Amino acid sequence: MVSALSVTLVACGSKSTVARCVDRDDPGGRKVVSDFNCDRDDIDGGTSYGQYYWYYGGSVRNGYASGGSSVRPKGTIKSRNGTTLSRGGFGGRGGG
Repeated sequence: MVSALSVTLVACGSKSTVARCVDRDDPGGRKVVSDFNCDRDDIDGGTSYGQYYWYYGGSVRNGYASGGSSVRPKGTIKSRNGTTLSRGGFGGRGGG
């Protein structure tokens, strides 16, 4: 017998999106580079204006990302190796 709680937890599971750090200046397009090049704070709503930025979703072929977006989606954001970078939810970063 499956409990109602377990069914609810499965139904409410959030989809995760992979974030890749890409080089906007590469002549071939969005070249995937080490995540250390991107600012982790940008995952939580900041904006990248430098050479590197986070690219969400899509796929990688021959080292270049495509089919995704530079707009942060709702839900959980994970790195290429599966580490959770940010969780979706209410509110934003605090400051003061």
